[in-house]
Amino acid sequence: MLTLKEVVAKVSRLQSKYAARDQRMRDVLSVRQGDISKVYPAMFSEDYPKPLVANFVDVAARDLAEVMAPLPSFNCAATNMVSDSARKSADTRTRIANYYVSMSELQIQMYNGADWFNTYGMLPAIVEMDYESNNPRIRLLNPFGVYPEMDRFGRCISITQVINTDAESLAMQYPEFYNQIVAKNQYASGSPYITMIRYHDKDQDLIYVPDRNNLVLSNLPNPTGKCMARVAVRSSLDGEARGQFDDILAVQLARARFAVLQIQAAEKSIQAPIAIPQDVQELALGPDAIMRSANPQAIRRVPLELPPGVFTESGVLERELRLGARYPEVRSGNVDASIITGRGVQALQAGFDTQVRAAQAQFARLFTELVSLCFEVDEKIFGNIQKEIKGVDDGTPFNMKYVPNKQINGEYGVDVRYGIMSGMNPNNAIIALLQMRSDKLVSRDYVRREIPMELNVTQEEQRVDIEEMRDSLRIAVAQYAQAIPALASQGQDPSQIVSRIAEVIKGRQKGLQLETIVKEVFAPEQPEQVPMGAEVPAAGMAPVPASQPTPEQM
Repeated sequence: MLTLKEVVAKVSRLQSKYAARDQRMRDVLSVRQGDISKVYPAMFSEDYPKPLVANFVDVAARDLAEVMAPLPSFNCAATNMVSDSARKSADTRTRIANYYVSMSELQIQMYNGADWFNTYGMLPAIVEMDYESNNPRIRLLNPFGVYPEMDRFGRCISITQVINTDAESLAMQYPEFYNQIVAKNQYASGSPYITMIRYHDKDQDLIYVPDRNNLVLSNLPNPTGKCMARVAVRSSLDGEARGQFDDILAVQLARARFAVLQIQAAEKSIQAPIAIPQDVQELALGPDAIMRSANPQAIRRVPLELPPGVFTESGVLERELRLGARYPEVRSGNVDASIITGRGVQALQAGFDTQVRAAQAQFARLFTELVSLCFEVDEKIFGNIQKEIKGVDDGTPFNMKYVPNKQINGEYGVDVRYGIMSGMNPNNAIIALLQMRSDKLVSRDYVRREIPMELNVTQEEQRVDIEEMRDSLRIAVAQYAQAIPALASQGQDPSQIVSRIAEVIKGRQKGLQLETIVKEVFAPEQPEQVPMGAEVPAAGMAPVPASQPTPEQM
């Protein structure tokens, strides 16, 4: 276990090592916040301190994050699919895994997590123990100021998080250290910003404040004996975390600067000097002003000579932005009508879909490791505690009790799958599934499982079957009613058919189900029972003579 002094020295080395990465993150954060003047202060003036164009980087990052944010499906497979008990145990672990996800509010966190992944180039996460509810929780971390250490197999062995906060807020979180955190005899208004550092590895979880003489706020041993943090890193050429928008900040600056120059050119053109001929003695300004001259066509403003390609350069810069950010124009709704075909739109969004799939592959690996850690923590830390969980499984609510030692029993594996329709527009995904189904490439069950919505596949299949049966029954009753004219034309009595159809209508008016009404109305008539006294002789037997005594008389 590292001592406090060793941790402080290690954090200092990590900050020096990742100084260039931190500067890139700081620059892109300033641009996302609309403070591009902090990154390039010499390119802005007091008259125009803010950019005059839309924040393309922020718009593209938010849209991309919203597409990547939906969670995959979490399923646990049984080791022996033939055994009913093994399948039941796998279903139980699947519900437990989905409970971890819902309790951690991972879907809400992923909107920020996907944004961090695209903006900063990595997404760290950690599994923490919640001793109030006796459950593990997954928490996604802001990569800004996070320094993970990886071994040669890509496993996280330690993680350091540097958090900048104000002293008052930090003192509210740790009231027992209020006097040490908040400086005494402080006459300035507000609390100064200070730095809090959290260091986590397989041995300990340490939190200290370097600005207060390395004041230790918490130092707890790691009960699991392994690092509980995992990191998803965006692929890069040199292995460093690089965001998707690091290389287009200068293009965004040029676009913003060009907009300022266009505004200034328009102002100079409007406020250009007025040229008048020599015979004009007085210059009248304002509306309805009158100037007398023998050459009135010479009275004009001096034209501002601009290159013809000045106003088209803004469009060139916007295309460069989209090319560098891999953000297609179709995502903004600006599509040329000449290419509105399925294949054309698919070609326009090809680059967008590929980066979504690449990111979701990283997320799937991250979620697999995090849920496996949750299983392990739940069994080792809260193994003998009986828990009650509630949730929704494929659209159906459930309530279940379990004991981690019995239900988990060392099975930490989980299958995380996004599906082939992930990242696609829901309308396009449904059309693609219907096309595959019409060509009999896939089954109805596969279409129901891949459709982009919460759906209980088994229950929905039962409902569809019931609807089809009711439709067939409704058609049969209608065809039965069509026999009335044929019977009437033949001179037969159709009153029985009319009465049955009337009973069906009355039953529907009462709110009864169609199958219940038809079963009662079209029930077979019971045969009339023969009286016990009048016994019919069997075939081939002669009737009993009147003089022969009956069995009762004997």
